[in-house]
Amino acid sequence: MALLLNNLAVLYKTQGKYATAEQLYQRALHIREQILGPEHPDVAQSLHNLANLRVRLSQYTEAEQFYQRALHIREQVFGSENPDIAQNLLCLAILYHRQGRYNEAERLYQQILQMYEREPGTPLLSTASCLGALANLYVIQGRYHEANPLYQRALQIYQQELGPLHPSVAQSLDNLANLLADWGKCEEAESLYRKALHIREQKLGPLHPDVAQSLNNLATLFCQEGKYAEAEPLYLRALDIREQVLGQEHPETASSLNNLASLYTEQGKYAEAQQLFQRALHIRERVLGSDHPDTANTLFDFAMLWQAQESYEEARSFYERALTLLIRTLGSAHPYTIDARRRLRAVLVAMGKTEEAALLDATQPETAGNGTATNKESGREQ
Repeated sequence: MALLLNNLAVLYKTQGKYATAEQLYQRALHIREQILGPEHPDVAQSLHNLANLRVRLSQYTEAEQFYQRALHIREQVFGSENPDIAQNLLCLAILYHRQGRYNEAERLYQQILQMYEREPGTPLLSTASCLGALANLYVIQGRYHEANPLYQRALQIYQQELGPLHPSVAQSLDNLANLLADWGKCEEAESLYRKALHIREQKLGPLHPDVAQSLNNLATLFCQEGKYAEAEPLYLRALDIREQVLGQEHPETASSLNNLASLYTEQGKYAEAQQLFQRALHIRERVLGSDHPDTANTLFDFAMLWQAQESYEEARSFYERALTLLIRTLGSAHPYTIDARRRLRAVLVAMGKTEEAALLDATQPETAGNGTATNKESGREQ
């Protein structure tokens, strides 16, 4: 019965029906604890499944607790070098990544890849999953040239093992397109985004959150190219999917609000943009916390809105908050941090505060040559 409940929960999760999936996962966990005992590997699997669902819902504290409980059981039963342990560590690393705990995440990713290398029988799909996750982290950190070969290896494995139309292939295509867009290779990026969108619509249905991700990323590419009229309906469709499936207070809904607000800023629709930024900032501060990089992104984009209206005091305040947070979470040399410092300097100059602007120039680090992405391009999602 527990296995049946678990498999049914997986189906509902795939369809984006998260509340129903959680109820089934909880029932499966209860049955396994009662029949098998609290330290059985099947109990660990139920905990792991619940943790994955909590991550999807951005309930990170609860997710980490479930992952740690599952990891403890598996280490006790199988030992610390078992491939199941690596899978548990991978999910924990992805959780740290989402929380902005990048150093902890990278250490775990590297540890997992070393474990896979020591285990000849490791499934290729497990390796691909870790490669893609580490590449995502490198992109966030501006380490684009390190990310590219990892994305390419992961995509090759997925296509080889699962076929060209699997949702995992779509995710790899989407991630690789993000990287190409960061490099300014817009035609190549658009082609990959459209392939990913087609796969997801065919395999997952038109209202799945992964479809919203592809719509969002394609819209962000159009904004990068100045094609605002083409971007708006895609952003609106992505927002509608997320509000329907994930709810109005979900971080992915906040991402759609933020990106649509940035589009309206570019179009001069300042009142509409302000309302959307306020909603996005509220969600991100409440759910992710005031120290999360996504919160910094909304602060930055909100500052751009004030700057566009020549409301320089407000723009300065938001840029300063964003810059402080970006330095703390991404570092002074990250492209997003550099862009925030550059834009803050422009505001200070416009306010006639040239001495303060000069101080910013003095603290500007040399770029590492990893890429030229700006915060405005950070609306793309992994």
